[in-house]
Amino acid sequence: MRLGILISMLVVVVFAAVVTTGTVTQVVTDQQDAQARGITNASCDAAIGPTQPGEPDKGAADAGNLNQEQQQIVQLIIAIGKERRLSGRAWQVAIQAGMTESGLRNLTYGDRDSLGIFQMRPSMGWGTVSEVTNPPYQINKFFDVLLAVPGWEKRRPGEAAQAVERSAFPDRYHKWEPMAATLVESLGQVANPVSCGTGLGALLPPSEAAGVAIQFALGEQGKPYVWGATGPNSYDCSGLMLRAYEKAGITLPRVSRDQYKAGAMLPVRDAQPGDMIFLATDPSDPTTIHHVAMYLGAGKIVEAQQTGVPVHTRAFSFDESEVVPQAVRPGV
Repeated sequence: MRLGILISMLVVVVFAAVVTTGTVTQVVTDQQDAQARGITNASCDAAIGPTQPGEPDKGAADAGNLNQEQQQIVQLIIAIGKERRLSGRAWQVAIQAGMTESGLRNLTYGDRDSLGIFQMRPSMGWGTVSEVTNPPYQINKFFDVLLAVPGWEKRRPGEAAQAVERSAFPDRYHKWEPMAATLVESLGQVANPVSCGTGLGALLPPSEAAGVAIQFALGEQGKPYVWGATGPNSYDCSGLMLRAYEKAGITLPRVSRDQYKAGAMLPVRDAQPGDMIFLATDPSDPTTIHHVAMYLGAGKIVEAQQTGVPVHTRAFSFDESEVVPQAVRPGV
């Protein structure tokens, strides 16, 4: 804990000046800067966004509520992640796991023989009691296991955390995504927690197929909404997406929850014309997705919304309460 003690003064100052104000210090602005700092970049197609649309202050508020012990552990996670040249996404996974398992505290108790920040169990081979209550050991061990998970960097951070922890409650890690991303941005001094720099849309440019899909969807305006319908005379929300992209030569799954997995994911605020936008009862939980629409740019979408409302375009805001943090670009 000597490292944690040494940085405690710095942590308090940083949290007061950065996190509680919600200000993000942009230090890493592109892949070249990240590489210069020795930080490995992750791929750009992961389901990760720096904020929760509809709750733009949630991450900063949760981060601002952390006490000194929790702050020290976050700083230690980031310091070890940087020392090992791991991406910001790896730090975020560890922060979400630690917050979920122990509230980012080095506990000396837990379920059965679970101990420490990540509730590691000596009986399950995580290490000795002394080791799994030693913060640097725990964090390094967590990163070791995370790196051994196939494709972890392409999973949503909460899913990657679950792959390490193997909890009986796999969805609970998503709750802390906005907070962890805020901490990676501010304390980790990473401008974009996706860890692939700014301008994500430029890395995944709109395709000719997107133009064809948009033209088709706009041409279906006025046709009635019918639940389960896939055209040509009526549509539901996913049925409209299905036929629009079918016209462009791209096959999508039938329902919106599956369409969420059918393409490249990117932060929803970086959506470009043709990308699919999703609404969910709980935006942090993709299993609650109940609607999909096509983004047209300039704050507009085209959609088959609900019974009694024909296919139409409407004004759209990323701050709508049910907006899922990721958009999907089909065919990429």
